[in-house]
Amino acid sequence: MSDGDFEAVGTSDERMFGPRKIIVCGFSVDDQKAFREMTAGAGTASMPMVFAGTRDAATTLGELVEMPEGTGYGLASELERAVILSGLTEKELHGIMAGYRSLDLPGPLWATLTESSVDWPLSELLKELAAEREAFLARQSQGKP
Repeated sequence: MSDGDFEAVGTSDERMFGPRKIIVCGFSVDDQKAFREMTAGAGTASMPMVFAGTRDAATTLGELVEMPEGTGYGLASELERAVILSGLTEKELHGIMAGYRSLDLPGPLWATLTESSVDWPLSELLKELAAEREAFLARQSQGKP
């Protein structure tokens, strides 16, 4: 599914691919609430969110972003902790990431919806992101960029 070509995100006001939605997974109910409150403070209070759980692992990202706002809210998720952003501007993405760091919660995997990933099952994206994180950490521990 991947050729390992994850790309860095810039800082433009241009909207990225997909409908405006945030897919959140791997969060406890308390962490879901904290995340919602944080996004309001980051200026994205009206951003619709879907909270994916284990039952959604085989669901494609395209199907997840089409789910109604608030789907899964209040149900703890045992998936890998991740935040997948769709249709935001790059500046909004950076604002949400900065706000998240202030929450003092475990670090999630981060992704944006792309034309390539829209048809991926959530579980496959999480697997790819986890592998990329491991490779990055291994390079860091060896002093490589």
